[in-house]
Amino acid sequence: MAVILDGKSLANLIKEDLKKQVARLKEQGITPGLAAILVGEGEGSVTYVNSKQRACEKLGIYSQVHELSEDTTQEELTNLIINLNHQAHIHGILVQLPLPGHIDKYAVMDRIHKLKDVDGFRRYNQSRLYRGEDCFEPCTPKGILTLLDYYKIPIEGKHVVIVGRSDIIGKPLYHMMLKRNATITQCHSRTADLAGYTRQADILVAAIGKPRYITKDMVREGAVVIDVGINRAYETLDGHKKIVGDVDFDNVKNIASHITPVPYGVGPMTIVSLIQNTLKAAHIHSDLQKRQIGLASIQ
Repeated sequence: MAVILDGKSLANLIKEDLKKQVARLKEQGITPGLAAILVGEGEGSVTYVNSKQRACEKLGIYSQVHELSEDTTQEELTNLIINLNHQAHIHGILVQLPLPGHIDKYAVMDRIHKLKDVDGFRRYNQSRLYRGEDCFEPCTPKGILTLLDYYKIPIEGKHVVIVGRSDIIGKPLYHMMLKRNATITQCHSRTADLAGYTRQADILVAAIGKPRYITKDMVREGAVVIDVGINRAYETLDGHKKIVGDVDFDNVKNIASHITPVPYGVGPMTIVSLIQNTLKAAHIHSDLQKRQIGLASIQ
């Protein structure tokens, strides 16, 4: 039976340290501030943004949520971001993805100031990530690595198979694992003989967005399984609805060495990573303020 990688408990442990960091910043006259922008009313996005806001409030972080309608124009969204870039009490800005189809997400992300890009999606931070330089690391991959480190699961020299190639998880995780000296295979929904690859994994990461897609026969015995999937209102055989991951947890847990549950696995680690990035941004802004350097002078 697999060891459960309890992201909820670890996130709560990390938050105790974050509370102390927030208190120290407040002693210096700085209250970390995070602004979240939500365009449209996707159930998953709304729930996630609300979770981020609650976490901020519990830690004493100032938070804003800007809820925009589905038909918001790209210009309107961009103008809001520019406005937030100029607000000194906002240290981090995130735009919840996905965005409506008429909005160019890359153009939008690139308008976030590079020192407020706490999701790590702006081209500046992405390029630094790919080059192995210090940056704001995307929150879900960052949370995954934190979870693996806490449970003392080695990464160096291991074969990591990532099922998923999104800009949010799959692609940045590839580079973060590579920096840790793993050997990585990146797969996706169109990979031929996907099971042939997943069965080779020492660490298998499922981020494909399909409920219970990774089955027992696709996992090597003793593998570490990280389930990033959040599939809401999935209907079970008995007619009930529940949240399930991309992994058939009930069966895979019997052969894996370690596995994340859904919920309470990767999700809480994503939120705590966002808070860590926000505090990092607040520290950077504090340092610039002491040196009398304005954000407007930094491109």
